[in-house]
Amino acid sequence: MTQSLEADTVRSMSKTRTYPVLATLLAVAFGCSSKTVEKAPAAEATPSATATPAAATPASGQIAAPADVAEPPADAQKTESGLAFKVLQKGTGDKHPSAQDTVEVHYTGWTTDGKMFDSSIKRGRPAKFPLNRVIKGWTEGLQLMVEGERTRLWIPEELAYKGRPGRPAGMLVFDVELLKVQEAPKPIPAPKDVASPPKSAKTTESGLAYKVLKAASGKQPSANSQVKVHYTGWTTDGKMFDSSVLRGRPAVFGLSQVIAGWTEGVQLMHEGEKTRFWIPQELAYKGSAGAPAGMLVFDVELLEVIQ
Repeated sequence: MTQSLEADTVRSMSKTRTYPVLATLLAVAFGCSSKTVEKAPAAEATPSATATPAAATPASGQIAAPADVAEPPADAQKTESGLAFKVLQKGTGDKHPSAQDTVEVHYTGWTTDGKMFDSSIKRGRPAKFPLNRVIKGWTEGLQLMVEGERTRLWIPEELAYKGRPGRPAGMLVFDVELLKVQEAPKPIPAPKDVASPPKSAKTTESGLAYKVLKAASGKQPSANSQVKVHYTGWTTDGKMFDSSVLRGRPAVFGLSQVIAGWTEGVQLMHEGEKTRFWIPQELAYKGSAGAPAGMLVFDVELLEVIQ
């Protein structure tokens, strides 16, 4: 499915994902959703501190790569992780986004041979996404920026797609303009039993543990049903990684399109019921890069079995 930068956990839970480059950037948004990755504004071949995005080359329809696309220049700064960056235009804001915040950006991305592989500039619309849903180089790099700033990032492969088939390979270069920062709402506190299932929880043959928090007697879905739910997900150390409750809108998805733990668990529920699930990694994201790791805990309220 095409991932939109807006990461609905449910979409991230999808077993089959496609990665439009920002989605590509969205390292695999948490099994519930994916995000549409868009690229950054390109700069002139010889950018200055006030460089403006370059026009697309008529012959190729691409935005010309900067002169220093092959490697970071001597005046670029480098972080401990290996990320290199250079400010092209100073920002007007004074606040840096956190990894949990949602940002709106314009960007263009190139491989080091100068080939453009994505651009929000060329599409004519900025990209909007949570910073913790993209490749590591973006999560780190954009936290160094403030609103109004334009920065060039040289992202080594280990902070990008790590050689995954179908993704841009090697070091990637992005020109990014941070247009707006939307502060993330405070996370929902994890339940006291987030670390492991309590004795009162039931466990299925697959290893899925669950506990009914609010009983109901509505109809039950099948593996092919489409459902509407509210949910919140945590890792076992108590960190919330996604919540339809905080977004203020329920998630709708087919039970055949999500991680195995959700496909199995939601079928045990009745409309109106709220249940806590402890989903082992083999029924969740199986160690996929960029996805929540280890056993995951979800509070799920089944609002409606649509079909």
